[in-house]
Amino acid sequence: MSRLMNAFEATKRFFREAADQLDLSPRIERLLVTPQREVRVEVPLRRDDGRIDTFIGFRIQHDNARGPMKGGLRYHPAVDDDEVRSLASLMTWKTAVVDLPYGGAKGGVSCDPSTFSALELERLTRKFTDRIHEIIGPDRDIPAPDMNTNAQVMAWIMDQYSKYHGFSPAVVTGKPVDFHGSLGREAATGKGVFLATREALTDAGREMKGTTFVVQGFGNVGSFASKFFHEAGGHVVAVSDVNGGIRNPEGLDIPALIDHVQRTRTVVDFPGVDRISNEELLATECDVLVPAALDRVITLENAGDLRTGMVVEAANGPVDPEGDKILREREITVLPDILANAGGVTVSYFEWVQNIQQFSWPEEKINDELETIMVRAYRSVRRIAKEKSLPLRTAAFILGIGRVGKATTTRGI
Repeated sequence: MSRLMNAFEATKRFFREAADQLDLSPRIERLLVTPQREVRVEVPLRRDDGRIDTFIGFRIQHDNARGPMKGGLRYHPAVDDDEVRSLASLMTWKTAVVDLPYGGAKGGVSCDPSTFSALELERLTRKFTDRIHEIIGPDRDIPAPDMNTNAQVMAWIMDQYSKYHGFSPAVVTGKPVDFHGSLGREAATGKGVFLATREALTDAGREMKGTTFVVQGFGNVGSFASKFFHEAGGHVVAVSDVNGGIRNPEGLDIPALIDHVQRTRTVVDFPGVDRISNEELLATECDVLVPAALDRVITLENAGDLRTGMVVEAANGPVDPEGDKILREREITVLPDILANAGGVTVSYFEWVQNIQQFSWPEEKINDELETIMVRAYRSVRRIAKEKSLPLRTAAFILGIGRVGKATTTRGI
């Protein structure tokens, strides 16, 4: 069943579980779960050799009851309307859980950016911006980096948007620091994962020091999370990327591994480790498993193989509903994505605020504010979970849905 359930259906399954606890009427439930706007555009690209290729782009805007919509843009062959719809919905609940004045959106282009030259990537980005500039903006919908997009892509979007609307640094977040970006943004999602994990471990009567971690995905989020775990005395015993995984039961030298990945662009061939598959990585014994790669990697088929006491969802939707059911039966704590990986959107909010104020914050202030928000959000979710004897995921959805629902009814329908 888990293989057949699409991404949006999986998100709605988690939503309905919380909605039942809130006793929402079917009409209000439909209102909250249905995206406000779905845009699908054709994005032509002139290749360097003169050929013209066409790609499909999406921007789905889920909800703006609590403020302008916010969400990333990804470039990946698997991007489709179902995936983007699910991610836009998750952004609505995520921004509400950490109490940011945003709603949720998401977008992307179905393409393989590894086949593009730098000039082709820029042309695609500018053409996509041409197609969606009328529906985004600092007070409407603010994109950000996601899978296979980065600060440079955001800079191109800002520049192209500004040609239509005047100088507008706040139209996107995740920009280069020297081009109206924010200090701390690059590490923000990984930092948020670390902070949420630290709080969950404290609740469980454990310390970060000596805790063992397995991290699936050693991109931006996974590498920064691993760095913070390592610096706090944790032992990252296995990591992986698209090329495979590596394991050392004594703990990996994370600073050296980060240097290795910067040189080789992969974790494989790192010295002094055992090579393992991604399947073996997920089954590696550890205290905390951190899926930080793609969605739906823990399912009905493999949830029973996990040997961990806690799963921290650094990626969006890495555990599907059937896999989640098994983890609950096994009493494995799951720190849900709409809480665990909210550090990125939180520092994106700080960047947006700085752009509007035209005033830069020091990195110390950004890190302090991030910690305050992540700790407060975790404790709010944990309080609901304890009071109602519910999993953290259901409690997080209850918190997010409650805030969005209150804003919706207060504004008027």
